[in-house]
Amino acid sequence: MQLTLDDILSASRIVYSDMQATPQYRWPLLCERLGTEVWVKHENHSPVGAFKIRGGLVYFAHLAQSEPLPAGVIGATRGNHGQSVGFAARRYGIPATIVVPHGNSVEKNAAMRALGVKLIEDGDEFQTAREFAQTLAKEQSLHLVPSFHPLLVAGVATYSLELLQAVKDIDVVYVPIGLGSGICGMLAARDALNLKTKVVGVVSAHANAYAKSFRARRPVESPVTTQLSDGMACRVPEPAALELILQGVDRIVQVSDEEVSAAMRMMFEYTHNVCEGAGAAALAAAVQEAPQIAGHKVAVIASGGNIDQDVFADVLKAQ
Repeated sequence: MQLTLDDILSASRIVYSDMQATPQYRWPLLCERLGTEVWVKHENHSPVGAFKIRGGLVYFAHLAQSEPLPAGVIGATRGNHGQSVGFAARRYGIPATIVVPHGNSVEKNAAMRALGVKLIEDGDEFQTAREFAQTLAKEQSLHLVPSFHPLLVAGVATYSLELLQAVKDIDVVYVPIGLGSGICGMLAARDALNLKTKVVGVVSAHANAYAKSFRARRPVESPVTTQLSDGMACRVPEPAALELILQGVDRIVQVSDEEVSAAMRMMFEYTHNVCEGAGAAALAAAVQEAPQIAGHKVAVIASGGNIDQDVFADVLKAQ
């Protein structure tokens, strides 16, 4: 999969029909804390509070051109991809079913239902929910919306294009990895602009399949035990995403739930933004690597802000 600048610009036209570009800000207190220039790309400011909406809009714009339209779509999620599917499916009048694992975020579930999604709970992790969605798609003749696809990557690459065009000469950008669309979009935008920016992937230390796979240079499964970073709770790497990551990512940093919790508090204290675990993971990685990025222009992706209020309250109270 090789996306061109024209591909991303074409995706941008679709995305901007439903949302504005999100901001990127340089927050003085964050710069002071990390000892260098730090920019935050605020994907928590999207209409569903996360970057995933961009991919959904582009995927469904192309799906809507098919004849006939599917009678219904189905997908699996921990929340943000499901909101993206629900938002885009409603735009085109297509019924959407989403499978989530048991114990999923209460407020993400509520947000999906508010978008008209039929919600089904199955299994205790994303991979199990994903496999059940695949089964239901065959049984009920539903169109399965993948969690990784070139159109999804083209859509989410639009936030990277915004950032890289707005802030010149970024040395290092930290990007959280769930299944991989976000970081692959960043690689596509960087390469399309012919930039030298180093792209650093960030995973949970308690869901480190991509870190293990990066070291092994092949897909390696790893159990998921994170209690905070559900957006990065991936047990089985996506082979197509891993191939791109191996080609273009400089390194992968693992961050613990404790480091993520601290980064969430830092983001709230220094910028008054709410970030979910995956949304604060990039900042957690930058803090971990602060000594080696001193003197460089750095960007972190605040990929989403969808966190249950009781969980966030506990994070703010923790020290």
